[in-house]
Amino acid sequence: MADTLHTPMETLEDTMLDMGRRARAASASLASAGIEGRTRAINAMAEALSAAEATILDANKLDLKGGREKGLSDAMMDRLALTPERIQAVASALRAVADLPDPVGSEIARWTVPSGLDIARVRTPLGVIGIIYEARPNVTADAAALCVRSGNAAILRAGSESLQSSIAISNALRAGLASVGLPEDAVQLVQTTDRAAVGHMLTGLEGNIDVIVPRGGKGLVARVQDDARVPVIGHLEGLCHIYVDAAADPQMAIDIVVNAKMRRTGICGSAETLLIDAAIADQLLPAIATALTDAGCSLKGDETARKLVPEIEIATEEDWRTEYLAAMISIRVVDGVSGAIDHITTYGTSHTECIITEDIQTAEIFFAEVDSGIVMHNASTQFADGGEFGMGAEIGIATGRIHARGPVGAEQLTIFKYVVRGTGQTRP
Repeated sequence: MADTLHTPMETLEDTMLDMGRRARAASASLASAGIEGRTRAINAMAEALSAAEATILDANKLDLKGGREKGLSDAMMDRLALTPERIQAVASALRAVADLPDPVGSEIARWTVPSGLDIARVRTPLGVIGIIYEARPNVTADAAALCVRSGNAAILRAGSESLQSSIAISNALRAGLASVGLPEDAVQLVQTTDRAAVGHMLTGLEGNIDVIVPRGGKGLVARVQDDARVPVIGHLEGLCHIYVDAAADPQMAIDIVVNAKMRRTGICGSAETLLIDAAIADQLLPAIATALTDAGCSLKGDETARKLVPEIEIATEEDWRTEYLAAMISIRVVDGVSGAIDHITTYGTSHTECIITEDIQTAEIFFAEVDSGIVMHNASTQFADGGEFGMGAEIGIATGRIHARGPVGAEQLTIFKYVVRGTGQTRP
């Protein structure tokens, strides 16, 4: 399928600017549609997606063929692949977003000041959100639904690997919007592989994009963060750690580590580094290593880990900084929770970290001192997902310290304004 973004008489810049203007107009209609209107729209988008299953699968076959020809990794191919079950799961995720509380107009706080003014802080949409992502076509639906739920218009830019699938999905979503009388332009997909389109989005399209959300590999996110002229919500890497404390339940530790690493190795919540307390390493590390190896995972580790499990390959300094997104994990033996925290502080990317322990006080120390978007106790890092957090879906995991952090759902895609009610006050 050829790129269809602009006609021969238009430049890419002209077309992108027009998308921005149309998104701005659509965002106003969406914000004023009310809770019931936005809910109907998302449910209609889910129905249209389900109805378009065959068309979407045909488009996905083209993307998968292209991916094989490009030599994409198994992890990337897994992200790219759609099945009837995955499409219906995406539709179900959209329905879950429709069932979420609508954040627009909700009061965050309300108070009265000595002058008698009644002041409320109220949630309001961000406006137009530009979302740039790579080989996950399901992001097209998740991101669009979350934007609609929060009253925002979306300009989506999928990676070339998932373009055909994303076009088919976005066409279905737009049909769903139109079926309930809302503007199709509330969801627009950039239908070209020309990388210059990303550059245009990063300029803000003459003020018509309010926020950029990158979702993809390190190169993409770094470029967006470096070049964007509008605010960015995103994470650079998901280098997640699991620390097995001396007070861990052994079988729980084995089960969680294997699940956190091997359930789906290509997601950002997959564990990449295992830290284990020296006080228990000689008893527990061999069993964990065996379970990981039996599950098909390759192991790298420091000298202490290799003495306990000789089959482990030597880990380099680079391994502690690597998000493998594959069946591989690095292992370090540390001196208690303080040693684990020191390692995470040095090498972590502020995404998700887990402690496995039966000692509640140690877990609280971990929670207090590990500065990541998500910290977990006795649970797999694979739960680092907006759907699993009850958000219905997520647009990504934010690891910054401004505006949003952790899973970015509908509520995190709003800002606020102050509504001030008076009774005739004037300021002396």
